[in-house]
Amino acid sequence: MSYYIGVDVGTGSARAVLVNDHGKTIASHTKETTTWRDHDDHRIFEQSTNNIWDSISSCIQKCLAESKVQPSSVKGLSFDATCSLAVSDFNGDPVVVTKGKNLGQKGDRNVILWADHRAEKEAELINSTGSVVLDYVGGTMSLEMEIPKTLWLKNHMEPSLFTRCQFFDLPDFLTYRATKDSTRSCCSVTCKCSFVPKSGWQADFFEKIGLEELVQTNYMQLGASNGEVLTAGKPVGNGLSKQAAEEFGLVEGTPVGSAVIDAYAGWLGTVAGRYKEDGKLSDAIPSIDESRHRLAACAGTSTCHIVQSREGVFVNGVWGPYKDPVFQGWWMNEGGQSSTGQLIDFMIKTHPAYPRLQKMAEEQKSNIFTVLQDLLQKMKKDSNAESLTELTRDMHFYPDLHGNRSPIADPRMRGSFVGLTLDDGLNDLARKYNVTLEAIALQTRHIVDEMNAKGHSITSIYMSGSQAKNIPMMQLFADTCGMPVVLPFDEGGAVPLGAAMLGRFAAEAAQKGVQTMSEEQQGELLWDIMVKMTPPGTIVKPATSGKEKKLIEAKYKIFREAIDIQYRWRKQIEEAMD
Repeated sequence: MSYYIGVDVGTGSARAVLVNDHGKTIASHTKETTTWRDHDDHRIFEQSTNNIWDSISSCIQKCLAESKVQPSSVKGLSFDATCSLAVSDFNGDPVVVTKGKNLGQKGDRNVILWADHRAEKEAELINSTGSVVLDYVGGTMSLEMEIPKTLWLKNHMEPSLFTRCQFFDLPDFLTYRATKDSTRSCCSVTCKCSFVPKSGWQADFFEKIGLEELVQTNYMQLGASNGEVLTAGKPVGNGLSKQAAEEFGLVEGTPVGSAVIDAYAGWLGTVAGRYKEDGKLSDAIPSIDESRHRLAACAGTSTCHIVQSREGVFVNGVWGPYKDPVFQGWWMNEGGQSSTGQLIDFMIKTHPAYPRLQKMAEEQKSNIFTVLQDLLQKMKKDSNAESLTELTRDMHFYPDLHGNRSPIADPRMRGSFVGLTLDDGLNDLARKYNVTLEAIALQTRHIVDEMNAKGHSITSIYMSGSQAKNIPMMQLFADTCGMPVVLPFDEGGAVPLGAAMLGRFAAEAAQKGVQTMSEEQQGELLWDIMVKMTPPGTIVKPATSGKEKKLIEAKYKIFREAIDIQYRWRKQIEEAMD
């Protein structure tokens, strides 16, 4: 039996899974990672590649020890990670990204996390250029992407220190650390670093925004100097270096697949899956063409929405179209919500009744989400409401507390709430919890509607991530978006499974001779691996009554109006300030 390892680096932890040929998890371990914040600047989120790497090493070692699988039986591995900016020197040593006197010096805090919003002015400058790069990020570049952050570092770092830096999207740093080969992935440079499909780096763009150093050194600091990038899963270098093999407890030379951003690993680990309905497995084996209709939603701290298409589809406010991030010859678009799981936690934990909720959960030997759902069901019954939508019909929440990623692409958007009362009890907390889930679902529909209006044909949503455990929320998604939602066999395991699939692809492609394989043959191999290794999921179909459907439609209209109102009010304030 052959085994494969997938490593997933999320916002707050690193996870390794050891799987067999059928995608069955043999062992899995997770270890938290450290995030540093700035008490004086809420925009700052920083991490450390050393801390992340130590966590990965620990998880892999524990998987091997628990499973008793021999290192020689692990035939391949790969990584996925958040789209965070990792900075090192050309020896691979970490370079500090924290503002202040240590910026640019060697030191642990060398990752600007995806959620970091320090580069707002840099993003505004980039978005004023009219460059072709903006066409491939939905018309507006997010301050969460790597080039605004790199420009922030240029603007705040000593020039002599800046020129000795390498800049990586985090997935690419991990394969670099594993193999000592700095070849970048098509996924990272195309999706997060302004590498334009078919034409590559745009010298005039970098010169215009003040990053001419990158051009003058033939993009050595960014990689892909001569347009050399690897599509997902292609073998990187000569496999695991001796040092990485010792740190992981694996064999030197074990194939390492080119990595992907975490949401794309969630796509890999779900969209080729069959599903069960009423306990019966669907008969059809999905083809790669079916992926055009399946939106992958990777939902944890934030949510990413990814769909594949034969041709590039341009959607305002939705990132992409990206060419070849996973399959050669295919394009992908990526929508997103910057704060979803984080938003749910915030709304619950900042409510005055939260301590009472915690106490009730402890007394009932349950969890806070079950208690909240029980409270909602009791209120629904007591008020003779047909649905929870009817129960909270007079509460309207617009959820962009951390700005809007899609489909408005406006970091200045903020949250708003209509329907507040003088109630600060548990029932009020439960209602606000339900309205928060509702707002996330309504925004998901907004993203899907915009994608379909511009040329996609999405007919189902394939979930991964922690939110997929929340069945009432998944039913709300299905009802609000008017399409089935497919839940993975293992909500938290789908993302690292996607990375493990790339490890298997690297091993089999290396064995077959990837250089001799055609684009079509490589695609067939990867899709076949995805089909074979994806466990069947469970389908959740829309199930609204006539009244609830009307209420959802009314709430969706109000949701869209809340955007227009916020823009109108912002303009009125700006005019008053002039």
